[in-house]
Amino acid sequence: MSRFVGTTSRGIRLPIIKQGDDLANIVTTSVLDAAKGEGFELNDRDVIAITESVVARSQGNYATIDDIALDVKNKFKGGEIGVIFPILSRNRFSILLKGIARGVNKIYLMLSYPSDEVGNALLTYDELDEKGINPYSDVLSLEQYRKLFGHKVHEFTGVDYIDYYVELIKKENCEVEVIFANQAKTILDYTKKVLACDIHTRNRTKRILKEKGAEIVLGLDDILTTSVNGSGYNEKYGLLGSNKSTEEIVKLFPRDAQGLVLDIQKQILDKTGKHVEVMVYGDGAFKDPQGKIWELADPVVSPFFTEGLIGTPNELKLKYLADNDFKGLTGAKLQEAIKLKIKEKQANLVGNMASQGTTPRQLTDLIGSLCDLTSGSGDKGTPVVLVQGYFVNYSQE
Repeated sequence: MSRFVGTTSRGIRLPIIKQGDDLANIVTTSVLDAAKGEGFELNDRDVIAITESVVARSQGNYATIDDIALDVKNKFKGGEIGVIFPILSRNRFSILLKGIARGVNKIYLMLSYPSDEVGNALLTYDELDEKGINPYSDVLSLEQYRKLFGHKVHEFTGVDYIDYYVELIKKENCEVEVIFANQAKTILDYTKKVLACDIHTRNRTKRILKEKGAEIVLGLDDILTTSVNGSGYNEKYGLLGSNKSTEEIVKLFPRDAQGLVLDIQKQILDKTGKHVEVMVYGDGAFKDPQGKIWELADPVVSPFFTEGLIGTPNELKLKYLADNDFKGLTGAKLQEAIKLKIKEKQANLVGNMASQGTTPRQLTDLIGSLCDLTSGSGDKGTPVVLVQGYFVNYSQE
């Protein structure tokens, strides 16, 4: 029988997950119930993806503001610190900032500009050009910034993040001085103790600060790497990938979930005879063309996945073949020629012109992005996504 559909992505509804729930069994049962209820079958190499949020919730991987404050206080010995390159986020960073401020006496808050690491903008480059400001070299105080640019609110949230962060810090009885700069070493003019809050550039930032003479340099990935007073923790990512749960509690990125994905894989195999792949996913990795926001505020798209999801796509570009190798063919002859070419393709197409324009990204990043778009981040109630046909190509019936 001919195949009429390629890749499909289905959001799978789950009950509301709470701490201690048997997530592997719930996910397996929900996927099988969905297949029966919607009239589809599972196949080998289907992908079952679970959002990191429900994994962390089932683990009870939470911490309080006081837990964060105590860890910061112990690691920086109190006093004053530099907090540099945080993202502008009520959900992602504001609650962490409260904990940091609660653990020290003064914060030198150094914000990157015109936008943060993931694209949340304070300003536009046009505004910088108009004022003759070079973001690669110019350092601005809060007073200079306000004189040049005034008060501006975020396009989507309506929040002035500068005022918002300043007030959060002050409410914790902590002094604050705001600096605008894009060179990590700038903070050392103010303090030698630094907490680097960037996500994907954190290792470079910490290296530069250490080379330039900082006394203590830590990142968000160094806070809550072990339990504090019985709190949750993440030994690899610390506070990275966390989200606000309540005004005093943060949900951390999940830990120790490799066993979960293997358990689900085995349960599906035992119940259906099908060998599926399973992954945990967080933020996708894509950029919004309107707001210029890069979605990936988690340290990775997928922290846990089964072995079959290791690697990158190895695909030929169909339009290249149609316009070049087989430009003289049409109709059924063209289709058969392309199918044969796909069947005979090399195991590694790196450098092959016929693969140009295909996406050289990790499978987990590609599939995780698809799943993030499918499940959404609101009230759809589908924290599990079933992806089918992802590994099927044009030559397969």
